[in-house]
Amino acid sequence: MTGKPVHLAVYDTFADWETGYATAYLARAGYEIRTVGPSGEPVTSLGGLRVQPAHALDAVRPSGSSLLILPGADLWDTSDDLAPFARKAREFLDAGVPVAAICGATAGLAREGLLDDRRHTGAVSFYLAATGYGGGERYVDADGVTDGGLITAGPTEPVAFAREILRLLGVYEGEVLDAWYRLFHDSDPQAYAVLEKAAGR
Repeated sequence: MTGKPVHLAVYDTFADWETGYATAYLARAGYEIRTVGPSGEPVTSLGGLRVQPAHALDAVRPSGSSLLILPGADLWDTSDDLAPFARKAREFLDAGVPVAAICGATAGLAREGLLDDRRHTGAVSFYLAATGYGGGERYVDADGVTDGGLITAGPTEPVAFAREILRLLGVYEGEVLDAWYRLFHDSDPQAYAVLEKAAGR
């Protein structure tokens, strides 16, 4: 075990492919991954996976967590059902505990006002602009952005999303982090040798 657990939000229609790189390599680094749902009831991902949350959202406290991860989901754009997760993200950030949001979750955080004063990215600038948020001037056209304890990424960047998370939590850094990204994003065979060397193999 490495410090406090990482909390992964799960809710109906969550995009199960967006967080897999991050959670797999956090788990390999010794982090316990705990799922957090709207309640204790099972949820179903976009890919049809049925997940039983380990915790209900109301029971999760920033003091007991290393990071809150918010995946995208259809529900971010079709209802207010996930607004409590955006409010929980505010609670985490106010307590100095990082949050990572990808895809539709960035729009949820925009509606909550959490992107108004932080550099951020998302699917495209006009997607976030449609929320009516006040942070348009801080939008960055990049694969992943970290600012003020908040990581954001668009839906096509699960590897960059994981890279930002692994960097923030100190799992990998420098040449090793760069190699990890090049291996999984670019299929660069030379990067594998760097990772093997770092692992002492």
